[in-house]
Amino acid sequence: MSSGVRVVPTTEAHLRSLHEALDIVARERLYLAFTAAPPWEQSQAFYRDLLAQGLPHVVAVAADGLVLGWCDIAPLMGESRAHIGTVGMGLRPEARGQGLGRALLQAALARAWDCGFTRIELTVREDNHRARALYESLGFAHEGVRRRGSCIDGIYHDVHAMAVLR
Repeated sequence: MSSGVRVVPTTEAHLRSLHEALDIVARERLYLAFTAAPPWEQSQAFYRDLLAQGLPHVVAVAADGLVLGWCDIAPLMGESRAHIGTVGMGLRPEARGQGLGRALLQAALARAWDCGFTRIELTVREDNHRARALYESLGFAHEGVRRRGSCIDGIYHDVHAMAVLR
C-alpha cells in the first residue's frame, strides 16, 4: 500500500471526493453497473443511509484527503436475506496495483462480520481477472456464471457470481 494512504471508515467529510471517485471509475465503462455516478443527491442519500445504519463502508484516503477508492457492503432486501451483504467497490485508475483493493475489502469484510452478516456476495465481469484473483484469495468461491450479465455499449459480458461465508 502506498505510503500516506490510509483505509478508514467513511465519514461525511469523504462524501464529495467519494462521489468523484465513483464517477471516474463508472465512466471507464468497465467495472461497475453504472456508466456514470448517480446524481449527487442520490449518492449522498445512499452513503448517509449506510453510515447511519453503521454498515460497512470504508475508503482509501491519500494524505491530501483525496478518496482513492471505496468498499461498501450493503444488505439485501427482505427479512429472509438480512444475513446477506453485497459488495460494491472501486479504485481510481492511478491507485490500482498497490494493494489498496485488498486492504479495502479486508476492512469492509471485518466490519461486515461484526455487523452480523454471515454471507457476502458479489458479481465480477469475466474479463476482470485481477479482481477475480483478489476475491478468490480472500476466500470468495465461484457460485456460477450469469451469462450476458452486463451490457455496455451493446457489448455483452458474462459475470461471475461469488460469495464468502462466515
